[in-house]
Amino acid sequence: MLVTRWQAPVVPNKMQIKLMLEAEGLATYEEEFPPHTQVPDHRHPFDEVRIVAEGQLLLDIAGNRLLLRAGDKIVIPSNTRHSKQVEGDQPCVCICAQKTY
Repeated sequence: MLVTRWQAPVVPNKMQIKLMLEAEGLATYEEEFPPHTQVPDHRHPFDEVRIVAEGQLLLDIAGNRLLLRAGDKIVIPSNTRHSKQVEGDQPCVCICAQKTY
């Protein structure tokens, strides 16, 4: 798992995030979760790339809990067990992509 924390004072908007991921050769899609949404443990046969555009997302990746805020990026390796839940009273919007080899 690779986490990149957004360090700049201005957080990129959804279009800018899509362009960043597309520059890596990835096809993007958007996910929006209402406040307090919980997604149970699951796995994917591909690397999941996710950047939070709005809100906060708490991930549990193989027992490690990480809070992602707007601008933060994570790459979850294929077949890694993970769950997620929206933190706080605001919805969470993520721009995502699947990396296959």
